[in-house]
Amino acid sequence: MHFLKTIPFAAALLTLQAQLPTTLPPGPTGSVPLYKLTVVQGSAKAINYRNLKSSTKIDLKGTALCPKAEGIAKVETERGAIHIIAKVKHLEPASTLGDAYLTYVLWGISPEGRATNLGELVAKKGKGKLEVTESLQTFGLVLTAEPYFAVSQPSDAVVMENVVGKDAMAQVEAIDAKYELLKRGQYTLNLAASTALPADDQTPMDLCQARNAVRIARAAGASSYAGEGFGKAENYLKQAEATPEEKERVMLARECIQRAEDARLVSVQRQDAERIAMEHKLVQDKLDEAKREAALEAAAKETALRQAKLTEMENEGLRTQLMDQLNAILKTRASARGLIVNMNGVLFQTGKATLAPEAREKLAKIAGILATHKGLKIEADGFTDSTGSEAFNRQLSEKRAMMARDFLVSQGVPPDSIVFKGMGEASPIASNDTDEGRQENRRVELVVSGEGVTPVEP
Repeated sequence: MHFLKTIPFAAALLTLQAQLPTTLPPGPTGSVPLYKLTVVQGSAKAINYRNLKSSTKIDLKGTALCPKAEGIAKVETERGAIHIIAKVKHLEPASTLGDAYLTYVLWGISPEGRATNLGELVAKKGKGKLEVTESLQTFGLVLTAEPYFAVSQPSDAVVMENVVGKDAMAQVEAIDAKYELLKRGQYTLNLAASTALPADDQTPMDLCQARNAVRIARAAGASSYAGEGFGKAENYLKQAEATPEEKERVMLARECIQRAEDARLVSVQRQDAERIAMEHKLVQDKLDEAKREAALEAAAKETALRQAKLTEMENEGLRTQLMDQLNAILKTRASARGLIVNMNGVLFQTGKATLAPEAREKLAKIAGILATHKGLKIEADGFTDSTGSEAFNRQLSEKRAMMARDFLVSQGVPPDSIVFKGMGEASPIASNDTDEGRQENRRVELVVSGEGVTPVEP
């Protein structure tokens, strides 16, 4: 009768929670319904009988579900074990709490919240008795309505609890214990309303419980996840249905109930293990994906860095090459704006914008270099010395810049790649107090920038 005593209470908690997907991957025979369990917490007085030297009586009191019920539990030590005789009266039929409830089960609740099925309490005309010997030393007693006697976790249909009376207080120590309860309807959660199996006067109670146990196990996926055990439960049920002899039928029905509950527990545990494996796989897949994305990102950054370095090296080489080529013709320097080619000296006469022959020769060579490099941008900036008015010098410098620009275009430089500006007498590079200085200031500067010419600080 007490085969469940060796099953840890934690096993009953290996359940599939409501927030998870409503179906699991196909089992051995295909997809099965998810067997969700919702638990609530109850409390009881766990009583320490360890130092009990004689017997004591503990009152059993009805809860709000069965307020008229009352009873006594006689507890005594017996060769290191605890012997319990529980008697109750005024107990309503379990089915009054719902069609799924067919019997009552007495539970021992440890201080840690582990519930042990002490056995079935059969009530006839409101009276019932259960006698059991247990190894528990500290426990509380609660009576619950259940769908069959072999359940492994108490339902929340708690109809009676132990109460420490005055006579017992001197011998025992009461401890508060919190324990888990299956919320009402959980055993039949996956059963359609039409499959409820209430007791009736024509069907023996044990056979009703056996039918209930098999249907509940089937709804929990036992046919897929615990096929062998569930098959045995079905066979015992068939034999019990077919056997006319009452004693044999009771034995077969109770064996069926135990096998069905075993199969249900195995099914729930295996589904839970499957769910945990799925969750772990999902987590691992996400970690792997994150690692892959991180690796791809790192590789992309490394590629971009190498490309940037390569481009920088290429640009550096191009800039150096271009600067060397330009510098061989006219003085060239690097600046934040790009490479600046300085056309000064005797390239322009005082007060005139006409290019001297030497200037044309040098610009022709400059044009040949610039035309071979695609993507360059050129700005021709014209300058004058301080001779003449500011307005005159501004106009003169613009003409000199335009003259240089037009000549470069005539020599093959794309017209859309070059612009010109007149800067006037601003930004002299030498003193305007001497002929030599004024000659230096009469100039056009070509600012070369764009693709492949990375600006650098001067």
